Amino acid sequence: MNNIKKNISKVLSAAVVVSALALQSCTDLTEPVYDAIPADQFLKTDAQVAAALGPAYSGMRGITWDWFNPSEATSDELIVPTRGGDWFDNGDWLAYSRHTWTPQHGPINGMWGFIFGNISQVNQLLNVVKTNKAAVDELRAIRAFYYFMAVDAFGNVPIVTDNTSSAATKSRAEVYAFIEKELTEAIPSLPAGKAYSRMTQDAATMLLAKLYLNAGVYKGSPEWQKAYDTIDKVIKSKNGYSLAATTLANFTTQNQSSPEAIFNIPFDSFLAGGLNFQMRTLHYANQQTYGLGNAPWNGFCTLADFYNSFDKDDARSKMWLVGQQYSASGAPLKDAKDQPLAFIPDFNKDQMTDADPEFQVAGVRSQKYEIQRNNPNGDQDNDYVFFRLADAILMRAEAAFRLGKTADALADVNTIRARSLVAPLKSVTAADILAERGRELAWEGWRRNDMIRFGTFSTSRKFMKVVDKTRELFPIPQARIDANPLLKQNPGY
Repeated sequence: MNNIKKNISKVLSAAVVVSALALQSCTDLTEPVYDAIPADQFLKTDAQVAAALGPAYSGMRGITWDWFNPSEATSDELIVPTRGGDWFDNGDWLAYSRHTWTPQHGPINGMWGFIFGNISQVNQLLNVVKTNKAAVDELRAIRAFYYFMAVDAFGNVPIVTDNTSSAATKSRAEVYAFIEKELTEAIPSLPAGKAYSRMTQDAATMLLAKLYLNAGVYKGSPEWQKAYDTIDKVIKSKNGYSLAATTLANFTTQNQSSPEAIFNIPFDSFLAGGLNFQMRTLHYANQQTYGLGNAPWNGFCTLADFYNSFDKDDARSKMWLVGQQYSASGAPLKDAKDQPLAFIPDFNKDQMTDADPEFQVAGVRSQKYEIQRNNPNGDQDNDYVFFRLADAILMRAEAAFRLGKTADALADVNTIRARSLVAPLKSVTAADILAERGRELAWEGWRRNDMIRFGTFSTSRKFMKVVDKTRELFPIPQARIDANPLLKQNPGY
């Protein structure tokens, strides 16, 4: 295991101890009892601050399920079809792709719990480190990270800063203003250099740029100039980010050294699980392809229209597994019905029974995150990529385009295309930018966000005929309203 990950694991382990000291009562009455760690005994070094903030970061690992799934499975680039007796799960996955979810949808309730559970954790830690301004501001930026997800997914949500009482729903514009204020005030105190997996000045600035990029959606009025200026700071950072040799180089099993990474979330096959995209997408028999200790689940795939949007020469198309599959020895694999295991791009049903001949091979699968060979565990060592330079460049391209700077937008889009050996565009449209973001950032958790901003999320497509724009917000889970009547349900639910 890489030394960086070993150090991170030590920090997270120390954080558990710190959290226990701070958040649990003491039973040995011969020792002093504190409700917070005394500043004169702790929080003196950056390592101590990092350890104290560990629980706020470790909670982010839920992102690969509670944020990634609803962000991608509701879009045009990922679908989880029912395959015989697999992946029905009370219709939850079909509801994602069909846009038919309700306030009773279990996974949406899970997303709310992921977001606000972590906000609660941050608020508790703020009380622990309240005498240390740098630690406080770092936690404010982390809380803004979770509130960005809240405003994006649910829009109108409570602003909770102390965990002392139930809170009423605030308007989406108010939540937007809260996030902007938290980030702009916190950024000057954050680590200025590269600090792996920490909310640095660059990471928080990119989060702020994401907020500005979506201002038209979140508060009803665009902030394209702010978006451009803010993301330009990240691209021109003194920390010197550069594009990796290929897009897929950002997603290798040991991807912590990527020159493109602005903010990654660390995972480890043994010590910090949860990165298991290979289990969700590969067929059961692909266990033999990669020497896996567990059989994959044969679920997630992409849609034919999205797969076909990649040019045949596009180096990024190597993220897809299509056609006949083979064992590690090169023998052709077969499915459970003793038919050739050959993934097909197009299929006619999103709810297939055992009688449908294509139900096991329907859909092209993803290997964007390098599949870890001979891995005894279901989880992998790859770190989750949240912010990277290519995204920043395409964000600047979009903001430039909206400001009428089409030449600048074209140059940025072609920079990304050139890396993947795709012919340059001669002119650029909004549709071109959305399509390029799709190809570059496929299966990275941004597609729903992008489609809403470009006005295509509620456009009818295969398996999705619901064009109601109220679906651009998820419902406040009914269980949460039952627990807190001060919450107000979103329109359309």
